[in-house]
Amino acid sequence: MADWLKVRGTLRKWNRYFCILKPGLLLIYKSSKVDKSGHWIGTVLLNNCELIERPSKKDGFCFKLFHPMDQSIWATRGPLGETHGVVTIQPLPTTYLICRAPSEQAGGCWMDALNLTLRCSGLLMRTMYKKGEETVIDEQNAFNDISYNDAVERSRQFSEVEAEKHFDGLNDDIERAASDSDDGAIDYKEESSYIQSDPEQFGPTMQTEDLADENKSLVWSLLKQVRPGMDLSKVTLPTFILESPTAENDPLQRMKTIVKFYLSGFYKKPKGLKKPYNPILGETFRCKWEHPDNSTSYYVAEQVSHHPPISALFLTNRKAGFNISGTILAKSKYYGNSLSALMIGDVRITLLQRGETYIATLPYANCKGIMIGTLSMEYGGKVRIECNRTDYVCELDFKLKPFIGGTVNLIAGDIKCKKESVARIEGAWDGEIYVIEKDVKTLLWSPTPDVIAKRLKRYEVLLEEQGEWESKKLWLKVSEAIANDNQKIATEEKSKLEDEQRARAKSGIHHKPKWFKQDLLSKNYEYIHADYQAWDENDDLRQIERDYVIRTKTKHGTKERSASPPSSTSIQQEQSEDSDSPENKRYRQKKRRLSRDFDRLQQVQ
Repeated sequence: MADWLKVRGTLRKWNRYFCILKPGLLLIYKSSKVDKSGHWIGTVLLNNCELIERPSKKDGFCFKLFHPMDQSIWATRGPLGETHGVVTIQPLPTTYLICRAPSEQAGGCWMDALNLTLRCSGLLMRTMYKKGEETVIDEQNAFNDISYNDAVERSRQFSEVEAEKHFDGLNDDIERAASDSDDGAIDYKEESSYIQSDPEQFGPTMQTEDLADENKSLVWSLLKQVRPGMDLSKVTLPTFILESPTAENDPLQRMKTIVKFYLSGFYKKPKGLKKPYNPILGETFRCKWEHPDNSTSYYVAEQVSHHPPISALFLTNRKAGFNISGTILAKSKYYGNSLSALMIGDVRITLLQRGETYIATLPYANCKGIMIGTLSMEYGGKVRIECNRTDYVCELDFKLKPFIGGTVNLIAGDIKCKKESVARIEGAWDGEIYVIEKDVKTLLWSPTPDVIAKRLKRYEVLLEEQGEWESKKLWLKVSEAIANDNQKIATEEKSKLEDEQRARAKSGIHHKPKWFKQDLLSKNYEYIHADYQAWDENDDLRQIERDYVIRTKTKHGTKERSASPPSSTSIQQEQSEDSDSPENKRYRQKKRRLSRDFDRLQQVQ
């Protein structure tokens, strides 16, 4: 199909371009002279795009193509091998494209054709991956279902072999991955050996502690173990682990589930007063949890910076439908009789099936009574949980206990939609938390003994398979000395590690993180092997991990990352455009109806 469309640029101005639709591709030219060089603007790769009808005050019919994970939708080369498109009056958006047809009828044809070619693009990509050779698709057979053969006839003159040139880079990646697996360096068919970790030890319910028999100098390092601490190995998962919010169609209910998951980890308290280990630059940790649904959650963390101290983490369970990533900078402030540990950064929870990312900030940990009074620890500050695809935001306030009177560990907040409160949250972050909606009070979360007993068991890699920079092996001699009650040897071994780190810092050699890479725009660290593609029940079997590389075992082999995480900038840029407003809900419903219509047409054939 080929015709003229108006396309909106980044400056919100419309320009008229000649567009050609092919299986898997939408080619855009500044004129109809498509066989000549210097007219190609760009090519949209439809295999990762979604399509919605879009409201417009202007005449005609408007629709939008966008990447569900806010990544680039453009091919890196043109049909004639061009590396750069022709310069336009205004640049086109990177992660989406808004087009306008001259009439409702023409727009309907474009929507029908795009819906069908989106289906064809998936078949095209799978065929190319399977055969590893050029695949020619007959456009006439692909489009003759929807009665616009004249438009199709105009586009038949373009060779589909040219279209496949846009996917050459993808084929190179596949071949490269295959060669990597064949060179014998790492056998990804084999998984790391895991054993169950030692049982967790929980402290008392109270947040106060008597230091009469303890060395009060430990207080200065105490906050580093306060939840959420920067000890890479101190990580646990709740029992319900998000309770499949992807299957929940109501965005408010999804937000409630995310809030429940967020708050469910705060009640865990360390047992006794201990001096934790300071993470060494380059230190890593990995573990996993086995779920009742036969899925597995894998966790990877790395200390990516020492000055300032930054920890990066990544948790994935694609079968359950989520990835979690975080970049945390730890800072402390001293106020005389109190000390605060600030956790600067955010945690990003991505629901893979929905393409939604929930960005959550963290409270600060406050320790008071260092010099005078009873030592106590609590959380304080305001946090925000925000969804990039809906209008729902949760604002929570962790309240510090007043100097006189009051109750400890209180929390209060609201879930808002377009700045209007739709639900109230209140309770204690280490006890019962309630959600109040339309004057109905419902228990959201409570760490009952039964819930604690059902926590998922954590598994860690066998010690003999761990690298020298993994937490347990790195601190093994220190831990053994402490277990033998030999503080002198423990201090000596700890000093050795810290002295070696200082020597490396003085050498001037720049440290490069091994498993995480920093995004230059958002400054967040992302796991280099992260896979943000939704789970495919027809092909994916299970996730596996070996040597910190998390991959997915499929019916046709083993695959690595196939999609990238959404950046913070792109999340904010498109938040309003892809919201769950009534208008966009109607358009997505219409899209689903069109999809069902095509299914019926194919069944008739």
